[in-house]
Amino acid sequence: MLKWLPPALAGVAVVGALYVRLTASDPAQWHVDPETAASTGKPNEHRVIDRTFDASPDVVAAAVEAVALAERGTSVLAGSADEGFMTFVQRSALMGYPDYISVRITAAAGDGARLSIYSRSRFGHSDLGVNQARIGRWLEAVQQRITPDT
Repeated sequence: MLKWLPPALAGVAVVGALYVRLTASDPAQWHVDPETAASTGKPNEHRVIDRTFDASPDVVAAAVEAVALAERGTSVLAGSADEGFMTFVQRSALMGYPDYISVRITAAAGDGARLSIYSRSRFGHSDLGVNQARIGRWLEAVQQRITPDT
């Protein structure tokens, strides 16, 4: 009777993995304003609002897009650098879990740009700091692209 248990568990694991990898990402749900989107209340999200850069919004938006798409497993879900509002999907290497990263770039005082970013996981409760680390890494890389000598 217990002979069917291991294959059944393996089947459930395969179905779960396929669900995570193949479930569609609805832009209407995930392409949100990082400044006003409601928090999930779970520790698998991180948000930075009002980060300023000494470059035009167009330059910052292009840098964000380049930094995001240079990372493995990342694609654009909605928006564009031209709009200054983008949402990316980045999937984990092993299981393909999707994280959604929404970015808005607007003009700041003078000739600068203001960036807000919201990174969150779709599945699970904790992300072990992955979203916070991603935002930190992206912000540093954007700064390097804008002012490479600093």
